[in-house]
Amino acid sequence: MAIRKQKKEKGQADVVAVPQTEKSGHPFASLRGYHPAADYDIALYKSLREAVPIIDAAIMKIVRLLGTFSISCENEKVQAALRDFLSSVKVGGTRQGIDAFLSTYFEQLLTCGTALGEIVTDGREITHLFNGDLRSVRLSEGASPLEITVNADSGNGKFYPVKYPSLVLLCVHNPEPGKIYGTSILKGLPFVSDILLTIYNTIGVNWERVGNVRFAVTYKPQNDAVDKAYAKERAMQVASEWSRTMHDGSAVRDFVAVGDVSIKAIGADNQILDSDVPVREMLEQIIAKLGIPPFLLGLSWSTTERMSHQQADILTSEIDAYRREVTPTVRKICDLWLRLNGISCDYTVDWEDITLQDITELSQSRYYDAQSQQILSQIGGESHEQ
Repeated sequence: MAIRKQKKEKGQADVVAVPQTEKSGHPFASLRGYHPAADYDIALYKSLREAVPIIDAAIMKIVRLLGTFSISCENEKVQAALRDFLSSVKVGGTRQGIDAFLSTYFEQLLTCGTALGEIVTDGREITHLFNGDLRSVRLSEGASPLEITVNADSGNGKFYPVKYPSLVLLCVHNPEPGKIYGTSILKGLPFVSDILLTIYNTIGVNWERVGNVRFAVTYKPQNDAVDKAYAKERAMQVASEWSRTMHDGSAVRDFVAVGDVSIKAIGADNQILDSDVPVREMLEQIIAKLGIPPFLLGLSWSTTERMSHQQADILTSEIDAYRREVTPTVRKICDLWLRLNGISCDYTVDWEDITLQDITELSQSRYYDAQSQQILSQIGGESHEQ
């Protein structure tokens, strides 16, 4: 069905709508099409890390700050053997050691809210640790809401429960009530990041227009009849010479024309908007959600020394909480190794100290603690003597 033509009224001018600029946007379409009701979108979170480098940098900083741990046992031989296993176990096909497995495992936990791994055995010993792909599995409730079933992709689009669920390493971060999957720390950032990318994309477009100067060459014919008769030919000649002048990169050429010719730079009178304030507002929202101090990301925002110490203390408590989440995974690996070797032994997982402050300040604080303990012991001794 054709569109009905409207009859032009008498005296009405012809009006044509011409697009001023081509509609364009940043290349991350998944962020533009984000729907808040979506509960779980791995591709969206991975795209978010790729689109906003500061998000990826913050996650990698948190992964590095998780640190390493050591196993302590009463039996020194068992302790040495267990430590040797954790440092030499193969991870996937290219890496080695429990630290390599945990770095990918914890990064997946932060990004997707759920981390998946697998213990590979030959029936006698643990041969590999494998970081699983969440897109190849589906989680579902078992016989009761307290049980979770891991279903693997059979290759034909159907999912079946895994054969050995006891070898699956599953960890979820802050799951919502009634939900199986965990909550990503990136939840709530797609909308803010989309605004930030829109600003960045607009800055690039504006600089392409203003930085790569374009010119408007206008030829105005004179009042005589000869000049008006050949106006088209002269305009084409001016355009040809101007194009040759601008595109000849071998030498600097001058443009010489006869008549009323004006040349103006397109966009020279426009002013590029100041993006400092809106960009910082978006970055503040992102960093507040990730919970990492700005100075760790190289942002020189105005802050006091006391505020930096408080931010470091807050991040330390966050890392302690993350360690409590991944420790059960470490213990499950160690427990299986002990059972396969027929060993019954108690052990502890000791994480290394988190050092976000200067070593001199830590030493000074320990010195003050020692002084206070000494003073308290002296006061206690004097009171007993009296």
